[in-house]
Amino acid sequence: MKKIILAILAAGAVAGSACKKGFLDRYPTTEISPQLFFKSESDLSMYVYGLLNHPGAGIYSAEQSTDNCATTGGQTIITMMTGSPNSRNMPNAWGWSRLRSINYFLENYQQARVAEEVKAHYAGIARYYRAMFYMDKIRTFSDVPWYGRTLNPTDTALLYAARTPRAQVVDSVIADLVFAAANVKESVPDGTPGRWSVKAAYARIALYEGTFRKYHPELNLAATANRFLDSARKQAQDIISSGKFKLANSYTELFNSADLSGNKEVILNCPYDVTKRGGSSSNNNGYMFGDYEQSPSRDLIQTYLMKDGSRYTDKPGYEQFQFVQEFTDRDPRLSMTIVPPGFVKRPATLPYVQQFANNFTGYHQLKGYFNFSTDAQITGSTDVPSIRYAEILLTYAEAVAEMGTATQTDIDNTIGLLRSRVGMPPLNMAAANAAPDALLAAKYPGVQGANKGLILEIRRERRVEMAMEGLRYDDVMRWYAGKSLEKHAFGMYFPGLGQYDLTGDGVADVLLVSKSTTIPPDAQRIKNSLGVTLIYNKVGNYGDASVDIYLENGDAGGRILTGKSTRTFVEPKYYYYPVPYAETSMNPNLKQLFGWD
Repeated sequence: MKKIILAILAAGAVAGSACKKGFLDRYPTTEISPQLFFKSESDLSMYVYGLLNHPGAGIYSAEQSTDNCATTGGQTIITMMTGSPNSRNMPNAWGWSRLRSINYFLENYQQARVAEEVKAHYAGIARYYRAMFYMDKIRTFSDVPWYGRTLNPTDTALLYAARTPRAQVVDSVIADLVFAAANVKESVPDGTPGRWSVKAAYARIALYEGTFRKYHPELNLAATANRFLDSARKQAQDIISSGKFKLANSYTELFNSADLSGNKEVILNCPYDVTKRGGSSSNNNGYMFGDYEQSPSRDLIQTYLMKDGSRYTDKPGYEQFQFVQEFTDRDPRLSMTIVPPGFVKRPATLPYVQQFANNFTGYHQLKGYFNFSTDAQITGSTDVPSIRYAEILLTYAEAVAEMGTATQTDIDNTIGLLRSRVGMPPLNMAAANAAPDALLAAKYPGVQGANKGLILEIRRERRVEMAMEGLRYDDVMRWYAGKSLEKHAFGMYFPGLGQYDLTGDGVADVLLVSKSTTIPPDAQRIKNSLGVTLIYNKVGNYGDASVDIYLENGDAGGRILTGKSTRTFVEPKYYYYPVPYAETSMNPNLKQLFGWD
């Protein structure tokens, strides 16, 4: 039933960045007496669902740190690449309060007078949350202390613990996931993790760790990579074989639906309903269109294939293609993710014409922008697919390709289904391996071997299918592709000053003029053949505040520039954060790794 989770949880709000509830803000664990509280299933469910925390509408703005976007926001990785980061000035991500809440439950849930399978279900959810918590810490720091019990001020052994080796922590994470996958019930309230979402998270984590170990030589764990890749394959296979999930008929319905609770592609839903008590809005329309902080990159747009399956970047002169040509005969997912020429933005009735701004690419993000209504109550109640079946198919394909066991049947049953949904031809494994994409090979130099072409195409497919859903940064990190973040995002290409069609009807919409031009009053401006006044935009060199668009060559044209500062991604150092200086000062057993100080 739609939004049933909102009826179960008495208070708290779904945050813009995650599905979460505020129970523990009202009842901190330090004030809950285990002798009085952990007695019934109601107690267990209230506590565990108070820990609810999975991605919500924030996924649509979570790729500003990647090559998918240009951003004007203060992203940590950009600050690292352009500054002098150290343990004193880096953001403090060394927080453990959530883990304390989880461990407190695991130390006390057995007191409840309920059936063992009921206890195991809630313990499984708690251990799932602990696994997710620790993987976040591993992604950030690699080796971190393993705290298997509640931290107390007198527990000096834990308070002054050293960093636990990554391999040991990950093994504990996997143990939690194995328990959760075996004990969490399949039937759970919408918006809460059930058995299949636990297994999906297990597959995601195993794929991450397997590829991270394979491509990161500084860990010296490559020999163990296939163990995790095979776990990812097995978990994905279990989900596929269950027959409980399938791709939605429409790609766009996944991102523009008020109710995803019955959608067979959605493994874990993040429900929103602004009419419910405590419900918050999923409406990001105020900034998602590209008017605030982020705008899609030209590099992302060039990653999409042509509709016939050929490479866009193999077309002669593609670097000089203009906006309308960029969207012509492309993979349909491009126009479902990025605003295409001719798009009508409600409540307007005529096609949208780009509103340019400095440091933005000129492209606008469509995925996550809810254009089906202008009613904020309706758009604010749009559900978000936190985990979807498409990712499982991609996980399976990547795992078998990385292990070297992939067959054409594997690819047809995974990548083939994703492409078929949008009318794209299948991926031919032999053809991909016979002629690997040189541009992708340069972006991912670590990919080698007989399956090089296949792995590169699977990475393309993952980037395209999951674009703007919050997974790109982790993908770049696990593939050892941090150097790709050194480049500033480029935007649209204009060959120079003059009139340009941006709606695809063959009629000019904008006029680019030099910075010295005096723009006339509206009544004196040039009109196109439809009688519509052209939109004037001044162009010039990067950093000139008097112009609207920065072009590579100023009046002489080129791609839109969004930045020119030098970025340096130090490998392997910048794949991790340092332990905050305050922590190492209090606990000298915490040592910095990977060259941090």
